[in-house]
Amino acid sequence: MNSQTPLLEVKELAKTYFMDGISVRALRDVNLSFYQGEFTAIMGASGSGKSTLMHILGCLDRPTSGQYLIEGDDVSEFSKDQLALVRNRKIGFVFQGFNLLSRTSALENVELPMIYAGIPAEERQQRAMQALDSVGLKGREHHHSNQLSGGQQQRVAIARALVNRPTVILADEPTGNLDSYSSVEIMGIFQDLNRKGISIVLITHEPDIALYTSRVVRLSDGVILSDEPVAQKLDAREEIKKHVRPQVVEEVVK
Repeated sequence: MNSQTPLLEVKELAKTYFMDGISVRALRDVNLSFYQGEFTAIMGASGSGKSTLMHILGCLDRPTSGQYLIEGDDVSEFSKDQLALVRNRKIGFVFQGFNLLSRTSALENVELPMIYAGIPAEERQQRAMQALDSVGLKGREHHHSNQLSGGQQQRVAIARALVNRPTVILADEPTGNLDSYSSVEIMGIFQDLNRKGISIVLITHEPDIALYTSRVVRLSDGVILSDEPVAQKLDAREEIKKHVRPQVVEEVVK
């Protein structure tokens, strides 16, 4: 048993939605803890409750009942303004659809959360450049997102998630819009970040993607089915050697 104070913890967490007068229980008395330095995947079929759980962990939604604690602080009853502050200071988000401004440079996209945090312009630029460099995008900082490949756009999104030095990164299906090569590259970046001590919670429906994490929580009908360490974890640095870059394939076809 881990004696640390959990980084994130939910206790008897429940969420009920009402649709056309019918109640739908998305989460049913879930108890779960995430610790500093962990890389956890949350898996489940559509309707399992994994996205609802992610939204609550990201302070984008509130539980119907139960508690949600971040570093020991119960945020379940926080106001909207308080939750917005928690999101900006403690949580870095990475989404399946990248959520970048298309006519804005990679650098400006990464700077955006720091503008909301009131960080001075010179420091914003310096930290954004460092974050882009850390995900392998040095020299691409002035490219607009619509000039970048899907994998590069997701790297920008990861850099943006890092700049406010969050407590945890929440990644919702981050490889869902990517080819297999780019997916392994992105999982490699997450593994590198995790080796540096950054905590990551990742939602995925792909079992092969979950193998790049250290722990897998499986949900079904709003209930935890299993919570186990990954027995045979994949190393993206090795797996990438088994894949061919998409542009190389195109050159071969030509």
